[in-house]
Amino acid sequence: MAMKFNHAQKVATAYAITDLLAAHGVDTREDLHRWLDHQANRAALRTVKGVGPKSIDYIGNLVGRSHVAVDVHLRAFAVDAGVPDLPYDQLRAVYEEAAALLGRDKGGLEHAVWRHRSKAA
Repeated sequence: MAMKFNHAQKVATAYAITDLLAAHGVDTREDLHRWLDHQANRAALRTVKGVGPKSIDYIGNLVGRSHVAVDVHLRAFAVDAGVPDLPYDQLRAVYEEAAALLGRDKGGLEHAVWRHRSKAA
């Protein structure tokens, strides 16, 4: 089993994403990697119920892109570090700038923070 969902809406979202990608001729990981380069395609994903910017960034990470997918763990870490509650895009930019200043990969920094906070939760 590749995915284990305990909620019917998550299953419906996964099917809707699959249908959307198939309709756009996205068949492989490489196709999806390239497809996500286009803002119109990212906007199309946002039309799927349950898909927001975090989901799109996370999907990008799964296909080898380097994104910061801000979730509750990254938000909590930022609050603990004294960063105010910011909208998604602004907080993602803070993490991206931190990665650049540290000379780290954005997705790698995101994953390290996520692992650290998820163990603390």
